[in-house]
Amino acid sequence: MDNDQTIAYISDVGAQGLKPLFIAGSCVTTVFLDLAFAAERWLRHTGALERNTTRNEKILSVFAIIFAIAGTAGLILLSVFDTLHHPRLHDGFLLLFMGGYILSAIFVCAEYQRLGIHFRNKRMLRISFWVKLTFIIVEVILAIAFIACNFTGRTQPAAVLEWVVALVFTFWVLSFVVDLVPASRNHRKRYHIANPGQMEMGDSYIATHASRMTNGPTSTYTSTTTTVNGSVNGGSYTTDGHAHGLKPARPITPSQNY
Repeated sequence: MDNDQTIAYISDVGAQGLKPLFIAGSCVTTVFLDLAFAAERWLRHTGALERNTTRNEKILSVFAIIFAIAGTAGLILLSVFDTLHHPRLHDGFLLLFMGGYILSAIFVCAEYQRLGIHFRNKRMLRISFWVKLTFIIVEVILAIAFIACNFTGRTQPAAVLEWVVALVFTFWVLSFVVDLVPASRNHRKRYHIANPGQMEMGDSYIATHASRMTNGPTSTYTSTTTTVNGSVNGGSYTTDGHAHGLKPARPITPSQNY
């Protein structure tokens, strides 16, 4: 930090004792962001997200990934070549980081604008497009102001602008959640369509047991019958009226008393 500087740059904080954390955070953030770009491209290719309908849309997506990788390299390298020991290299990699991700955002925004033309009923595409367009406008304005202040020696405003740029970039990273959420919904819909038997099993089970509860299972019971000679014979009956196991009646003899 300069002697007259009261607000530290992010680079000043990351150039001292927190440099290992600064490098680790930069690597994790940008690598996962690039993975989000790759996942979005793959999900569109497989149909989990709305497919690209033209070759131009695919080209825009590829350019977005390329410039995102350039921005990733810039952020990782500026965290390694800190402003304390390598000020010129650090400033160069800072420009690479900001320029790479701004250009990447422009290509992503152009792709989403074209997708929105073909999929007008997809609300999430419109939301994502406007979020990315807002990011581009705000980040470009902040980047121009930061570069102007930084290279003209106005360290206090430049430091504040650098923190604001980092905060806006955080929202840019989080905006990809909006892009990837529809993929999980579409996956569940495709699963239910591809496996209708799984859904019908529960219905058939309920229907079968409901009929049993309505009609009742065939039950057996033991009944008794009395013959004309007064003897009692036991037998089992079913609910359909058929008798099973009845004892034959004893013949009447003259010696029996009535």
